[in-house]
Amino acid sequence: MTERFEVTLPALTGDKPRRAFVYLPTDYGDGRRYPVMYMFDGQNLFSDEEATFGKCWGLEAYLDYTDTPLIVAAVECNGEGNGRLSEYSPIAFTCDGERIRPRGKKYMDWLVKEFKPFIDENYDTLPDRAHTALGGSSMGGLMTLYGLLKYNSYFSRGAALSPSLWTGGNELPAFINECKPRKNTLLYTDYGSKEFSNHARRRGLFAKSVSTLIEKGVNVTASVVAGGTHCEASWEKRIPVFMELLGFTPEN
Repeated sequence: MTERFEVTLPALTGDKPRRAFVYLPTDYGDGRRYPVMYMFDGQNLFSDEEATFGKCWGLEAYLDYTDTPLIVAAVECNGEGNGRLSEYSPIAFTCDGERIRPRGKKYMDWLVKEFKPFIDENYDTLPDRAHTALGGSSMGGLMTLYGLLKYNSYFSRGAALSPSLWTGGNELPAFINECKPRKNTLLYTDYGSKEFSNHARRRGLFAKSVSTLIEKGVNVTASVVAGGTHCEASWEKRIPVFMELLGFTPEN
């Protein structure tokens, strides 16, 4: 079951509401407490009718079918103009000639200081770092990397699918080069093989990000998915892989 309600992000969009989504496991309510994965682009996770391009990840269907004991909390992206690019980036970059203002830090500050405490207060969560994860794709994948590395005291694991490393230009984002993660940090990251032609240097940046994080002690599982593309249908196929690698084991 996925609950839906409205939240505001005052530091980003003032009083304008946007949808929040909280997936609850099939046995929720029996007194058990659950780990939580905070994800980006909530509108694309659970329902085709709500998805930006008419196809969602099918996450609710997967979690229900497998009886995976996990709460997923997510908020829809800012769909106005380049609002999504701005909120989901910790670094300034140029897109189609427009300079994108980085507001990723403000978003993550809101997530850990307001949204996460709300979820922990109102749902049966395991709120500690060991049971808290991040996940997302594309710009959401970039934010997963940023959040996991810069807010590492809150998150112990993450799934960064098709992360938009190209926003850093020719070099890795500084938050990767400068991070000092705890040794028990766990990351799954990947790219689809057909994505590498979308942006110059993407293959090299992905390889460099993986090797850098391994050198810094992150427990990384990285994959190039044969035939994978940059879309929800492709990311949906990776759900069983990253869920199990992050320790969210199905009970069915």
